[in-house]
Amino acid sequence: MLEKIDRMIMLKDFYGPLLTERQQDVIDCYYENDWSLAEIADNLDISRQAVYDLIRRAEASLEDYEIRLGFMERYKNNRQHWQEIHD
Repeated sequence: MLEKIDRMIMLKDFYGPLLTERQQDVIDCYYENDWSLAEIADNLDISRQAVYDLIRRAEASLEDYEIRLGFMERYKNNRQHWQEIHD
């Protein structure tokens, strides 16, 4: 689960501006602030099911952007190469 959290946070760092403002808010609350679906729902005055749907759509969008654009993978590869050069 920790790997998924780290991946989603990193994907949001790269592609977050491409999400709707509400999707960004929900992803922030869920992954970065560790809020439950109920806490997010209460804060946004929507149902837990709506929060769940927003999270899943945002995750799918972030993964789709990475598949199409590949910025995170390139970043990781460049970082690894720079570390090898440094070592």
